[in-house]
Amino acid sequence: YESLLLQMRAHPLTEMRRYAEMMLIELRKVIPAFLTRVDLPDRGVLWSDYLSTTQTDLRQTSMAVLADIDPQPRDEVSLVDFDPHGEVKVVAAALYAVSNLPDCQLLAMARQMPANERASILKAYIGARTNRRHKPGRAFERTGYRFDVLTDYGAFRDLQRHRLLSIEWQDLTTDHGFNEPAAIEEAGALADWRQVMESSVELHEALRKATLGAVAPYAVAMAYRIRFYMHMNAREAMHVIELRSAPQGHPAYRRVCQAMHRLIAEEAGHRAIAAAMRFVDHSVVDLERLQAERASEKKRLQS
Repeated sequence: YESLLLQMRAHPLTEMRRYAEMMLIELRKVIPAFLTRVDLPDRGVLWSDYLSTTQTDLRQTSMAVLADIDPQPRDEVSLVDFDPHGEVKVVAAALYAVSNLPDCQLLAMARQMPANERASILKAYIGARTNRRHKPGRAFERTGYRFDVLTDYGAFRDLQRHRLLSIEWQDLTTDHGFNEPAAIEEAGALADWRQVMESSVELHEALRKATLGAVAPYAVAMAYRIRFYMHMNAREAMHVIELRSAPQGHPAYRRVCQAMHRLIAEEAGHRAIAAAMRFVDHSVVDLERLQAERASEKKRLQS
């Protein structure tokens, strides 16, 4: 809680800073020993000032570098960084715990192995997974992927919940447009939908022009797109992609994770790692929650 409160106390929104103070009062009733430094002038206050000042300075400095530069068009999901030798390193890491050899020697051996031998080692290491909870060990942490994503804010909020990765996002605005589900038009609500989206733009722009930049995101509908990156190792990628591509998930984040899986296989060339993610679901479903709701109803009737 200490880190959370320090960041909240450094936030430009008065609302956020007020909530930090209210939370501090309540938390000190139950865990006072863990929060002694938060409002000390030479500790927590100094720390929050540092966070606030560096963020302000970065924004001001970046204006000279980024002014008048428009974003280049990109796919919804882009693989912007990966290790071309990632699978070789995973093989070496898989052998580490079952050998008495140093890491560098195992890596040199893995580089010299024919592809079929490396594939055999990976197959043994991954094993016969019978559900998505069966995951390989820490060798899959030896390589990773950095994805740049531009998708709707609702999908971002679901993906943002994952913690064993690095995730950073840009300001939520209406600048990148919005995702428009086909179901809106099928329901005959397209005109109303677009009116709501336009109202969101108008209010957002009014707040921004009034120099209320920190408040403006509150006016943005969740269908508008936000840009963010996700940087994760292959072990976490397996967890995120398999979980979030499940048929009962929302189509927006399913689409993002399906693209990640394809990029790992095709652009990174890590086909063995991608193949290990055998519970990634690339199917197209109409009512994503239907089967899950039927299963829940069946359990209720049986109880």
